[in-house]
Amino acid sequence: MRGKDMIKKTHDYDNVFKTMKMKHKRLFIPVINDIFGKSYPAGANVEILPSEGYLTEGETADGSKEIEEQVSDFLIKIEGEIYLLESQSYDDGSMAIRIAEYAFIVARQFALWDIGHAVVQMPKFAVIYIKRTDRTPKATRITFVFPDGQKVDYESENVILEKFTKESIIEKRLFPYIPFYIARYEKKLTSGEDIGSVVEELTYFRDEMVRLHRENELSDDELVDLMGFVNTIITHITNGNKNEERLVNIMGGTVIETESEKLIRRGISQGISQGISQGISQGISQGMRQGQAKMLIELGQDDGLDDGVILKRMQEKLGLSLEEAAAYLKQYGKQLV
Repeated sequence: MRGKDMIKKTHDYDNVFKTMKMKHKRLFIPVINDIFGKSYPAGANVEILPSEGYLTEGETADGSKEIEEQVSDFLIKIEGEIYLLESQSYDDGSMAIRIAEYAFIVARQFALWDIGHAVVQMPKFAVIYIKRTDRTPKATRITFVFPDGQKVDYESENVILEKFTKESIIEKRLFPYIPFYIARYEKKLTSGEDIGSVVEELTYFRDEMVRLHRENELSDDELVDLMGFVNTIITHITNGNKNEERLVNIMGGTVIETESEKLIRRGISQGISQGISQGISQGISQGMRQGQAKMLIELGQDDGLDDGVILKRMQEKLGLSLEEAAAYLKQYGKQLV
């Protein structure tokens, strides 16, 4: 299982992936096509499946067994096929056994059985490594050994994001990879090195996403949220150092927006139509505040945080005043009865 330190270190990566899969599931169709050699159309029906299950994980302090809920990162069904995707931002020796656990949970949900016979269909799976080290494996393999001596290898090649160029990500429409692209430059962004090349690559993604939005390949919400996800990862890596503001500004900056949702949406449309120079600094920046605020509120409430903590996060992360943060919380927060 993941230790507390690892959970803390990767919280923003996990939250971005979690939010993206729930809000923008259609963006994962090209990802499935690329990983598994499929050709599902952009309009294919995508269904997010429940992935909860219960497994015995270990012993409690009194020696009894403790049952804990296990949730896979992403379980998706397209045209009758089931896929399990797990995002990973560090090398984890337990990855293979966790995939085995998740796969059995999934297989149990869709198993067929009768008297004396059960058919257990394992899902296709892939592990997406956001960062790579010398220890990152090329594949994840699970070997099933049966009492009669039979062995069956259940294997999938790992997806290493560092191997993808910015051009290939755009060409293949692998939009869910864009927020994590900058992770390959973590050392450069935290060591004081020149970041000119990073600025160029982020600018490339920004311009290409705006272009594809104009061509109706990305919706307003998808564009704004993708840019917000990029900035979430930037702030996670830079942690307030001198590079943070420069990089965040590429995707819309920290302009404070006080207009209503209607005006914000109008600003997005007008800003993009006027061109990148004005759209990024005005329309997209305005929509960014809305999208980022919604994400922080949704994730905070999902994690059980109280309103005071969520308000503080919005002020610190987005540069909002207390009044502005409170207005967003009232608009987008779940009202507890």
